[in-house]
Amino acid sequence: MRLDALLSRYGYCSRREATGWLKRHQVTYNNKLCTKATDKVEADGILIDGEKLDFPNGIYIALYKPLGYVCSHDESEGDLVYDLLPFQWTKRNPAIASVGRLDKETSGLLLITDDGQFIHRMTSPKHLVEKVYLAETEADIPASAVELFAEGSLTLQGENKPCAPAKLDILSPRVCKLTLTEGKYHQVRRMLAAVGAPVSKLSRIAIGALSLDNLQLEEGEWIEIDPHLF
Repeated sequence: MRLDALLSRYGYCSRREATGWLKRHQVTYNNKLCTKATDKVEADGILIDGEKLDFPNGIYIALYKPLGYVCSHDESEGDLVYDLLPFQWTKRNPAIASVGRLDKETSGLLLITDDGQFIHRMTSPKHLVEKVYLAETEADIPASAVELFAEGSLTLQGENKPCAPAKLDILSPRVCKLTLTEGKYHQVRRMLAAVGAPVSKLSRIAIGALSLDNLQLEEGEWIEIDPHLF
C-alpha cells in the first residue's frame, strides 16, 4: 500500500497530512528511508522513528478500567477510557472500541479492539462468554435470588424477555459474585435492585478465561491478549 495510506490506517496522520508529517519523522521500510507519501510499503518492515508499528495485525488488549472513566469517544461525557491508551490508537481505521461497556461508576476488566468481528463474537449471547462481576450492595441479598437468577425467569422492568440464566454466589450478606453470559443495559445493577439489594460498588473481575487476578493489572494499566482464548 502507499505510505500515506499506511500512516492513516495506523493513526499517525491523515493521508493529506502525510507529506508534512514525513518531514518531522523518520520512516524506513526494510532499512531504506522513505521520503515520499507515495512510496509503496507493507506493515511488516516499517519502522517509525526507529519503532515497529503497534499491533499491525489488530489491537486486542485487556484494560483495568478505573472508576470515573466512560466507554465513549465523546469527550463531552468526561474522562474516556481511550485516554489511557497511546494517542495514535484512537485515530486508527478501523477505530478501536470497547467490547461492551462498563458505566462510569463501574471499574474492572475491559477488552478493547479494532476488530469488529471479535466484538460481535464476544458480545453475542449465543456464544455464552461468561462475565463475572463483584458487587457490594446497600441491603442484604436474599437467598432466594440464587434460584431466581439461575432459572432465567427474572424479567427486568421495561423489557419483555427475561434475563438469561445467571450464577449468583453470595459471599456475605451484602457482597456477591454474579456471572452473566449477556450484557443488557446496567444488567447487574438492575438485577440486584430487582431483588431489593441495590448496588453500592461494582467491578467486573473476569471475562472468559481472563481475570484481573491472572492478568495482574493495576488500575489504568493494559496488556495484550490472545483473541483465540475465547
